[in-house]
Amino acid sequence: MRGPFRVGDRVQLTDPKGRMHTIVLEAGKQFFTHRGSLRHDDLISAPDGSTVTNTTGVEYLALRPLLSDYVMSMPRGAAVVYPKDSAQIVAMADVFPGAVVVEAGVGSGALSMSLLRAVGDAGSVHSFERRAEFADIARANVEAFFGGPHPAWRVTVGDLVESLPDEVGAGTVDRVVLDMLAPWECLDVVADALAPGGVLICYVATATQLSRVAEAMRDHGGFTEPNAWESMVRGWHLEGLAVRPEHRMHGHTGFLITTRRLAPGVTPPLRKRRPAKGAYGVGGASSGASGTSGASGGLVDAEEAWTPDDMGERHLSDKKLRRLARSAAASTARADDDGTDPGSADGRAGGSDAGGSGRPPADRLPEDSMPADTAPDTAPDDAPQEAL
Repeated sequence: MRGPFRVGDRVQLTDPKGRMHTIVLEAGKQFFTHRGSLRHDDLISAPDGSTVTNTTGVEYLALRPLLSDYVMSMPRGAAVVYPKDSAQIVAMADVFPGAVVVEAGVGSGALSMSLLRAVGDAGSVHSFERRAEFADIARANVEAFFGGPHPAWRVTVGDLVESLPDEVGAGTVDRVVLDMLAPWECLDVVADALAPGGVLICYVATATQLSRVAEAMRDHGGFTEPNAWESMVRGWHLEGLAVRPEHRMHGHTGFLITTRRLAPGVTPPLRKRRPAKGAYGVGGASSGASGTSGASGGLVDAEEAWTPDDMGERHLSDKKLRRLARSAAASTARADDDGTDPGSADGRAGGSDAGGSGRPPADRLPEDSMPADTAPDTAPDDAPQEAL
């Protein structure tokens, strides 16, 4: 990752229009485009950050690709975890050098590489993948980036629930990362594998998955109160005085939810900030404790599910509602007595002279500019109706 380019190095070439091409250096080979070709030998032994010119005079900037560059361009068997989410996982799960990490859902190996970078050679990343073809693609991507098999990485093809107890000892894992469709199905085996204080972090794509895994963590009883978030990154266009946000951005990619393992036999304290009276039952347990099946795998009373209280809406007391009703009635009564609009501070529906639509009040418009239905009545009181 440092020093002059050597045979076998992966090099990222950027042309004057910002288009990127990745090549692996081989002696005697050439890189061809529709705008000419360049020789690999011109790059071998050149320092990182050099420029090279092809046969038609087009200049390319040559750099070793960053991990984020490699992840976005490598072969994919499954959707990759974007660098912005990988960074959040490594930071918020506190993946440290020497840590023992279990990963479920290898995909194309993008997250595995970030975890391996974080734990170093002294740590361990044990990845589980149900599909053998995904595991093969991930192995190839990881080995291509690191230049060979990583000493801290082990891949098991199989189901996490079935395989994890046989692969790791109870209480020996520091961090668990779940990138799968139904992480709530794995909470029991994950709890057994995690050391007290260990971190579980899940990456899910939809709000329904997020809700279900959160409730399952609470119902399990062996984890702390979960925290959830998402991150969005927007690039900026920087060219002269045209400094503005990019028109395109990677918005929602997934939700992250994290919790920590409690010591065996410890009961988590009750939540102090309850969202609503109906959200928790007797003793502070989740409302998914009895009744019909709910999203968390627990039970929900069919008559109490999906009420305003369960959805966390703020409850207004009868006393406050009566006070608000009296205030509204009094405001309406004052408007009727004064002939004013109760929503206007100075008695006119349009507010102050400078407010509303920006037009002056009708009584200050020139007479010839006033609509016919607002023109002042200048006829005498006793004039015939026709004259009016």
